[in-house]
Amino acid sequence: MSEKCFLAFDLGAESGRAIVGRLDGERIALEERHRFANGPSRMNGRLYWNLPGLWEEIKTGLKKTAGRGGHGPVRLSGVGVDTWGVDFGLLDERGDLVGNPVHYRDGRTDGVMEKVFAVVPRET
Repeated sequence: MSEKCFLAFDLGAESGRAIVGRLDGERIALEERHRFANGPSRMNGRLYWNLPGLWEEIKTGLKKTAGRGGHGPVRLSGVGVDTWGVDFGLLDERGDLVGNPVHYRDGRTDGVMEKVFAVVPRET
C-alpha cells in the first residue's frame, strides 16, 4: 500500500491544532503542523466563538501543510475537523453565518436545568 496522508484539525475549547497523519499500511505517524490559541471573545456581555479567527488559523494550517510554512509539502488524501460539538451556528438562506456562535461557557444557560425540573420531573 502506498502512503496516504490526512490532515486533521482538532479544535478544542482553549487551543487548536493541525496534525498530519501518514498511513503506510502498517503504521500511523503523526506530525503537528500548526498549533494556535482558541479562546472565546466577550462582546456585549456574552461569550462567543471567534469563527473568523478560527477560519484564519485553519487556512494557516492548510498553508503549512502545503509546504508554505517551513515544512515540506504533503499530498493529502483527505481533511477532517473535530470540534467541541456542543455549540452551533445559524445560517441564512444563502448559507452565510448569521452571527458568531455563543460559546458553551457563556452564562446564558445558568440555572436552566432547575427551571426544567420544576416543570418536568427528573425521573419519569
